[in-house]
Amino acid sequence: MTKTVKNVSIDFLLSTMTESLVLAFSGGLDTSISVPWLREKFGYDVITLTVDVGQGEDLKMIERRAYLAGSSKHVMIDAREEFAKEYVFPALRANALYEGKYPLATALARPLIAQKLVGVAKSEGSSIISHGCTGKGNDQARFDITIKALFPSARIIAPVREWNLSREAELEYASKIALELGTKSEYSIDQNLWGRSIEGSTLEDPAVEPPAEIFEWVRSISSSPDSPEDLDIGFEDGVPTAINGNPADPVDIISTLNSKAGMHGIGVIDHVENRIMGLKSREIYEAPAALTLIEAHKDLEKLVLTRQELEVKAMIEAKWAWMVYSGLWIDPLVEALNAFIDTTQKRVMGHVKIRLHKGSCRVIGRESTKSIYNLSLATYGENSTFNQRSAEAFIEIWGMQSRLAKAVAK
Repeated sequence: MTKTVKNVSIDFLLSTMTESLVLAFSGGLDTSISVPWLREKFGYDVITLTVDVGQGEDLKMIERRAYLAGSSKHVMIDAREEFAKEYVFPALRANALYEGKYPLATALARPLIAQKLVGVAKSEGSSIISHGCTGKGNDQARFDITIKALFPSARIIAPVREWNLSREAELEYASKIALELGTKSEYSIDQNLWGRSIEGSTLEDPAVEPPAEIFEWVRSISSSPDSPEDLDIGFEDGVPTAINGNPADPVDIISTLNSKAGMHGIGVIDHVENRIMGLKSREIYEAPAALTLIEAHKDLEKLVLTRQELEVKAMIEAKWAWMVYSGLWIDPLVEALNAFIDTTQKRVMGHVKIRLHKGSCRVIGRESTKSIYNLSLATYGENSTFNQRSAEAFIEIWGMQSRLAKAVAK
């Protein structure tokens, strides 16, 4: 016999219950079509989440688009400060450039968004998390690995990946259900505080020069100011704390340098990169603040760190960038690499003067109370304290094995 609650059959209640899931929602094509697909085809109650990491978009418009697409609840989290302090600045301390080029802007944001997805899912009593990643891109790994590490029992649904959709098929589906997408772009664009990426369409041909209209942050060299601009960037513990002597919070410093360096034509990266999935991809990035700060930070490190520290740190930097690019933010190795980096950064303090002009970011001066540059030893003037005669004995010992090897090889 079926039990009833206030004359309502429990069997009926169970049959009408809708399972909820939390979807990372950017408002773009992939996530916009995911809402009705998940709701109408599979009956999920879709809760959408937008995490503000400095993408500079109209968050009210994104919320409206989520509800029009069929979201039952939209959550917005302002994580800009957390992103800058806990993700961007560790990357800066690591001078992180994947394959020596890409400052990891999108890669850094994904584990943070994944963390917020898990938090919202748990607070909403849901064990299903969804995102709009494709089966070709890197972001699927960055999301899935972090989500599973933080919420092992979670089920992950990636509609575009599971549906095996092309961009054309997505647009056709959106048109079929009259889904509002706003201004359509032929390019796929992702943006946050640390950088802006543009891919797709004509850019997929690596021989084609990027059209000028794709750039929003970086001016062309011809339209940049004729006069150079000098900036003084202050550092403490390896992170910037002030510009021209004016203390500022992390978000303001990054935003200011994106504006100033971009105005001077600094920050475009045109890169054929090796993706996690084994594909090569042509990527265009705009990262004025990232490239400017990394240049200044590396220069200050040369002033305060020893040769041995710099050599080992360069190897660690390459590994750190590869790990984060590959979606392994939560891996114990990243924590171990951070421990070494953190130790070195205790002495990375001081000021770096940079000159911005016509696409060039050039260091023109640096100083630090922790400097191991000794003027009295380095100078070629009369007041040098360096005993030049001591070099003769050093060279005799330094080259000993090389001379011996050369002698026996004859």
